[in-house]
Amino acid sequence: MTTAPGRGSGFATGTDWSLRSAILSPGMLGFAVLTASYLRVLFHVTDVVGGTGALLLEVGVVLALGAVLAGRVDTRTALVGSAAALLAGMAAYYFSIPASQRALIDAGAVLTDLAALLSGLSVFRLVQAEIWALAVLPAPLLGSWLLALRGNYPLSAAVGGSALGLFVLTGDAGFLTTLAGVVGAAVAVGFGELSPRRAIALHWDTVVLVVTVMIVLSSTVSLVPGGAGGPVLGGSATPTLEGNVVDNADNVGIVGAIRLSPEVRFSVESERRGYWRVGAYDRYTGGSWVRSGEARSYDGRLDSPPGPTIGVEQTITAETTMNSMPAIWKPVTVDGTVERATQVTAEGGLRAAAPIAEGESYKVVSQRPVYTTRDLRMAGTDYPERIEQRYLSLPDSTPDRVGERAATVADRANASTPYDTAVAIESYLERTKEYSLNVERPRGSVADAFLFEMDAGYCTYYATTMAVMLRTQGIPARMVTGYTPGERVGEDEWVVRGLNAHAWVEVYFPATGWVAFDPTPSTPRESAAEQRIAQARQSGEDGVDTNRTGPGGWTATPTATATPETINGTVDAVTATEGLEDVLRPRQDAPNGTVGNFTAGGDGAGSDDPALPTPEEVGYGLVLLFGGVAAGRRFGLDDRLYRFVWLRYQPRDGPVADVERAYDRIETLLGARYRPRRPGETVDDYLASLDVTDTRVHRVAALYERARYGGDATAADADEAVEAADALVAERTPLLGRLRRAR
Repeated sequence: MTTAPGRGSGFATGTDWSLRSAILSPGMLGFAVLTASYLRVLFHVTDVVGGTGALLLEVGVVLALGAVLAGRVDTRTALVGSAAALLAGMAAYYFSIPASQRALIDAGAVLTDLAALLSGLSVFRLVQAEIWALAVLPAPLLGSWLLALRGNYPLSAAVGGSALGLFVLTGDAGFLTTLAGVVGAAVAVGFGELSPRRAIALHWDTVVLVVTVMIVLSSTVSLVPGGAGGPVLGGSATPTLEGNVVDNADNVGIVGAIRLSPEVRFSVESERRGYWRVGAYDRYTGGSWVRSGEARSYDGRLDSPPGPTIGVEQTITAETTMNSMPAIWKPVTVDGTVERATQVTAEGGLRAAAPIAEGESYKVVSQRPVYTTRDLRMAGTDYPERIEQRYLSLPDSTPDRVGERAATVADRANASTPYDTAVAIESYLERTKEYSLNVERPRGSVADAFLFEMDAGYCTYYATTMAVMLRTQGIPARMVTGYTPGERVGEDEWVVRGLNAHAWVEVYFPATGWVAFDPTPSTPRESAAEQRIAQARQSGEDGVDTNRTGPGGWTATPTATATPETINGTVDAVTATEGLEDVLRPRQDAPNGTVGNFTAGGDGAGSDDPALPTPEEVGYGLVLLFGGVAAGRRFGLDDRLYRFVWLRYQPRDGPVADVERAYDRIETLLGARYRPRRPGETVDDYLASLDVTDTRVHRVAALYERARYGGDATAADADEAVEAADALVAERTPLLGRLRRAR
């Protein structure tokens, strides 16, 4: 004996027919869409950090298990089982963390991490992101699947929606993913609760209207977290290069067209110039870079690089409020008023826990690696395991042709060592790509698109592509952000502006550590900066100069020496060349020495071609369109609009039909002013009861009765009836009347 299915009561226990009926329920479509939305995020996470095979297998197992259990458990058991699966998954994730790291985790740290996730911490920041994804998945999937099979779609949508909501808050769910999930939840609840089909047909407009409202609200929420690119919809100002790459965020999104900020940010006193490094990023997602791991408080000393070094002391003074702590690599000590608010990132860089106020200074001592070309060629490939794990990973979806091109470039340069390969790829990108700030961000893998589909880009495109190409060859590399040296204003002083923001690459060499490479053509980049400064000075923009800067610049004294400095017989290559872009290879320009498509205007580069709408904008527009249609039907606006047009516009369709339609229009006016004609009431009786004295009404009524019941009407009769109806409508709708008189 079976139990009849009902809302929230489950399906017939143990029968194929019941399971099939549950799966074919209209609400199951919404469940599938909602589930696919958060699974998309999890598949992207596992694709980036370890591969999707295990997750795909887990999805299949959970769905099969749910199909078996659904006929044997009630709603309460399903919810308890989902919670138990979540606790078990979190325990598995906790014990997957190395014991040395688990010792540092307490209840406070767990709560802090949870709060960080809910306020915009990307899942990619988690060191064990793949295990986290596998641990989290079973709970919402099993719970929502069991509840959907039992017909309890509101609770199913709540469980599945909680998973999607988490990814919205972490910033990992984009607009289209959020849009799909919200639509799925609304469809599951709306169509799942509306049965049979006749109820769906009657109330589809209500469901669509609710979906539209939810999407509009959720799209607003999805813009809050993350900071990785700002609003997903168009209309925002072009971002600055500085804001994109050196705001000391834990992720750097690769964006499209960008502009340069000429404002002075900080000044530096240092016996050696260098690239003022801000941060490094280890995890490449295909469209952005993420710094995994957590920062810790500065405790007075940082590790030095593994090989020979030279000490460099720098004093950095903020000229405006700063959110980062620039310093030459590798910082080992910090001194000054900001010391108490200094953090150390997972890769060993500095981070400001609180903004550094204008006029505030801090002193950093860095131990800069010292090496020769021979040192790097002889470094070998005996990389530490921790380096290989963090700095060789790539998304599984990275196209094979990226690695094939990298291998071809290395082969053509006869590169036999990681150093030679790095130099070959660096030079290849300089030679084959132009420098431009006016680019359109590609979809998919940025490295693949820049390598094969784009002719030009700026520093983040160059650095991303070089780092990815090196990783395909088994060479640890990471993208680094910071500032170029800036304007020299004294023997040991520099002033750095926002337009000095830059991204480059660091490559790991055993016994030396991280060594910088810069694949972005230096000449066009510097020319773009000079043009922007000149334009800002000419237009009188604020903050472009200090009392130490200005046209003309600083000139070195004749006593200045460029003699390479030797430490224990090893040449300090950075000091010898006085330019990071010259450290490991000769200076090269962009193709034909061009600057690319740089536009010096303050709002950044632009294009005369109209920008095509993004998929997000198209999707949002369609949502608003369908929502408007549903709202119109729900509130009767469609009927009102139809009647408005029908009353005022009469196409001609033959004498008899024209006369009948003309009278119907007049009768509609009378019904709105007095009352509608009752069933069975003749036209004459109707007009007599209303005491209508207008002869035009009676004339059209007579023509109507002859046409309606005798089928007799001439073209002249039709013209007369239509003209009378038009005149009466115009008299009773002042706007139309005024328009007619104007003509």
